[in-house]
Amino acid sequence: MASDGGGERGSRLLRGILDACLLALVAEQDRYGYELAAALREAGLGMVRDGSIYPLVSRLEAKGLLDSYVAPSTSGPGRRYYRITDAGRRELWEARTTWKQVATGVDAILHVSRQGD
Repeated sequence: MASDGGGERGSRLLRGILDACLLALVAEQDRYGYELAAALREAGLGMVRDGSIYPLVSRLEAKGLLDSYVAPSTSGPGRRYYRITDAGRRELWEARTTWKQVATGVDAILHVSRQGD
């Protein structure tokens, strides 16, 4: 059976970790919305729709995990860039720790069950 990149199952799994992915990308460097969407696609997370990025970063900003600023653009109006806050860095550290634990456990279980195939 061909894979479509995870489809609905992949989307459901991703919802729980997408905040951490966005925080990690912004922790690397300040980014604007389209850059975030492109980075997610490049990482293989193309199931995330471009239009869903803006509500997510707005929510992260409202929670104090990101700040934003507008920088001039050479090709039109200014772009809103997002940068991570100290609270965002703490949240990212916690998310990475949790993800490592979950991924290790799930990987161990899935590999065991694969042996029985």
